[in-house]
Amino acid sequence: MSLVSLLAKLPTYWAFRRFGWPRPYPFSVVVSVSFRCNSRCRTCDVWRKPSDDMTAEEWRQVFHHLGRAPVYVTFTGGEPFLRSDLDDLVIAAYEECRPAYITIPTNGLLSDRIVERVDRMCREAPAAEIGINLSLDGIGEEHDDIRGVPGNWDRAMETWRRLKELQKRRRNLVLTVHTVISRFNIHRFREIYEGLQALEPDSYITEVAEERVELDTVGWGITPAPEDYAPIADFLSEEARRWPARGIARVTQAFRAKYYQMAKEVLRRREQVIECYAGWASVHIAPNGDVWSCCIRAEPVGNLRETGYDIAPIWFGEEMASLRRSIARKECACPMANAAYANMLLHPPTMVKVALRAFKR
Repeated sequence: MSLVSLLAKLPTYWAFRRFGWPRPYPFSVVVSVSFRCNSRCRTCDVWRKPSDDMTAEEWRQVFHHLGRAPVYVTFTGGEPFLRSDLDDLVIAAYEECRPAYITIPTNGLLSDRIVERVDRMCREAPAAEIGINLSLDGIGEEHDDIRGVPGNWDRAMETWRRLKELQKRRRNLVLTVHTVISRFNIHRFREIYEGLQALEPDSYITEVAEERVELDTVGWGITPAPEDYAPIADFLSEEARRWPARGIARVTQAFRAKYYQMAKEVLRRREQVIECYAGWASVHIAPNGDVWSCCIRAEPVGNLRETGYDIAPIWFGEEMASLRRSIARKECACPMANAAYANMLLHPPTMVKVALRAFKR
């Protein structure tokens, strides 16, 4: 489905949330391909979790049942590229679902594999925008310290250099730098930001370090204090507005500027600031086929291996309906970017503000 087609379908998601009908599939799908990871981050403990990864053929069946509903598909981990068949998974999603946007975060440690697999993805999925998000939480040794891998920075820089070269041949490749803002780096964030601009990414994004059930980080105290994050959010919003962009990129930057303000308010108020559509418009699927509304709560409401890889019995089942009621009662709140962007698309006042900002001369 294209973005234009999605905009025409947004009323069906409003009706689904309010009335329970019609019953569309999610347009934003996050796929955790494995919990395995070769980083040892101070903000994540996912690498300790046991992995029971579905095969590429199992994932193809999942995508087949989802059909053409997804517009955005994110492949995450762990470190996604630890799966040597990640390109097979991405191509299966493209062939079965035809998403407009495919995003993959990476720590950049496996340079040869990353470049080789991304090249094939771009070649075999020509109508999709393939976004590779390189995770960088500091500069040089600071990044290595947070990520727990000596030499990570140098290896990530080699990966970045080679991806930039690949981008000259693969026009559907978008290269983004991604920083997790935590209590470990927030006080030096502006220096980090300035240092990373030398990489000349197509875009730069950040996300707040959160205590997630998925990452086994509940109680870790990794989230920055609201009063520390607020000026950073204001800075990032202003930078997003100033970022040179044309066409759809201007809209994307306007969304980012608004997202940082929303994240600031969520941290300050500890409540949903707009309605959350996780479980209606977005979904997260774990490596073993467990279906979650999102990775913050990571509450399984069914397993795809038990339904013949068909999401319908789970997506429209009572356990998911119960979880949706909890979300609607605002029993959770988070600044998670993936769900937040879907929520903003479905919030008319936010859409108006984004449109005015994007097309303001």
